[in-house]
Amino acid sequence: MPLRQFCCCALLCLAFASQAEDVIELYMPNAPPLTFASLKGGHGMVGDVTLAALARAGLLSELRYEPWARAQRKVANGRDQLIIPLSRTPEREPLYTWIAPIMPLERAFFSLDEPVQSFAEARQRYRRIGVGLGTAQVEILRSQGFSEQQIITHTLGENPAHLLERGRIDAWFTGVPEALYIWPQHSTRRLQMSPVLASTHLYLACSKECDAQLVQKLRAAVQSVHDEGISKRLIELYLPQPLDAAP
Repeated sequence: MPLRQFCCCALLCLAFASQAEDVIELYMPNAPPLTFASLKGGHGMVGDVTLAALARAGLLSELRYEPWARAQRKVANGRDQLIIPLSRTPEREPLYTWIAPIMPLERAFFSLDEPVQSFAEARQRYRRIGVGLGTAQVEILRSQGFSEQQIITHTLGENPAHLLERGRIDAWFTGVPEALYIWPQHSTRRLQMSPVLASTHLYLACSKECDAQLVQKLRAAVQSVHDEGISKRLIELYLPQPLDAAP
């Protein structure tokens, strides 16, 4: 058994406090390394922590993989459905029941030329900025005054690294772990990173119509997984190599 698979299995087993009896739908995108649609041994930083909390709460999950924007609409309009990893933004605030934060996510601009130092500089320099469709990055750029023509959306699962390398976008605005994880798999060119310019917590959220006992149970389970250090160890298994460590 690979080391990561063994560690994930061992840590998830630590999370069980009772045998899982109930089954609940959990929507998540393929957004490595935060969540993986299919990975032998784990489902990513947020995925594994969430599954550990579900196990602690005595719940089984039925994993659902749909386009991210569609998944958000389904959960928002459904009942007792879970979704990860969801940033708690002003636009989304009234649409969901916010159960608990799983981890913070820092965001930055990534490019192949001299990195920008601010949103203002990025607005002036970049004509085309790649962002994931339906992600908080879109909301962040709009709130910072970027035009719709500057925001080039791609669906989660598509490869923005190729778009950047081929010059189809000038920069990529995304979570730092995602860029550091994806880029080395597709290019040997030097990736440049701006300072961190935005940060939000990634939440486990539920439908707006969500059973109060379910929310309470999961909120307590997430907190216990954090308090016991299980979430920290699961997240660290997926941490990508920083840019300064690249050869």
